[in-house]
Amino acid sequence: MSGKGELLRLVALGHAASRAELARHSGLAPSSVSLRVEELIDAGLLQEEGPGLSTGGRRPRRLKLAPESGLLAVADLGSHHARLGLVDLAGTPLAVVEHACDIGAGAAVTLDWLAARLEELVATAGGGLPVRGVGVGVPGPVDPADGTVISPSRMPGWNEYPVGAHMAERFGLPVLVENDANLMAAGEHLAWPGCENLMVLKVGTGIGCGIIADGRLHRGRGAAGDISHVRVRADRSVMCSCGHSDCLEAYASGAALIAALAGQGIEVDHPARIARLASDGVPQATNLVRGAGRLIGDVLTALVNFFNPDAVVIGGSLSAAEQLIAAVRGAVYERCLPLATRDLKIDVTRAGPNAAILGAGSLLRDVVLAGDWVDEAAVRP
Repeated sequence: MSGKGELLRLVALGHAASRAELARHSGLAPSSVSLRVEELIDAGLLQEEGPGLSTGGRRPRRLKLAPESGLLAVADLGSHHARLGLVDLAGTPLAVVEHACDIGAGAAVTLDWLAARLEELVATAGGGLPVRGVGVGVPGPVDPADGTVISPSRMPGWNEYPVGAHMAERFGLPVLVENDANLMAAGEHLAWPGCENLMVLKVGTGIGCGIIADGRLHRGRGAAGDISHVRVRADRSVMCSCGHSDCLEAYASGAALIAALAGQGIEVDHPARIARLASDGVPQATNLVRGAGRLIGDVLTALVNFFNPDAVVIGGSLSAAEQLIAAVRGAVYERCLPLATRDLKIDVTRAGPNAAILGAGSLLRDVVLAGDWVDEAAVRP
């Protein structure tokens, strides 16, 4: 990362708020830091405000990102919806909207539609500020090397589609493409201070899991955390959309529960509706949600023993069903080793519906601030 980009990142993350703190964290000489800070201020990327806390001498002036430093345009694509946001370089959401969409329309059509919606959001809520990067979350495996979707289960027409290249050609900016559960994990990590090892489940139409290990998102080669196709034990055999039988997703996902309810004469169009039915005490929904929670908990038992996380966080539209959360807790606490669960927290999302937006902003910021544009912008004439 470039020197100025690293200084900007330290301020954006809240690790440094003065020149002295920047020198300490970056390892650069104070004189070098001072020169680069002045260039960043001249470029409209940093600004100084009232004095900070004194450590024995003259009180330093506080540094913060300038409001005009730029925006990140991010989106979280689901099977039937898209949540779009504008995030500043400090990671604060400035505008968030949601649209209905259908990823079954295919990659090119969906991405062109998404790009148009992002452009509309920038035009209406961006305040004329420059967009520095674009981030997209998708509900399928992503090759982290090039932003290509690989063998998704519920995304016809998306296999091996170069999402990153498509969006980069449209916007001419740095682009981040990531699995939606990974974005949720990155966003939840911000809301769980002190927890450096997290498993974050997204239980909606499908089932995904993001992993934070030692404070960093663990991607593997693109399939890390994919628990949806772990085989489970059941009284009957069900074929999964991946082509194998008895996957967790075939029994416990929102799509599976919607199909099961339809077989009992109850039509629902979204997993959130199942959670509401369970909360209202509708027995068919309650039984299905509890069964899904037990199966998810059975899969988590081995993973919790293996990974030993600080917390298991459950988000997605089905996380609103208390019966599901209780069943997951019951299975994990009953079957896991005492040492693995002694301090383990199993809870619903703290970051809420904007978890993926926050995670996309956090991950995209690192990509953007690693670019040459910071050095190019912060050059004194």
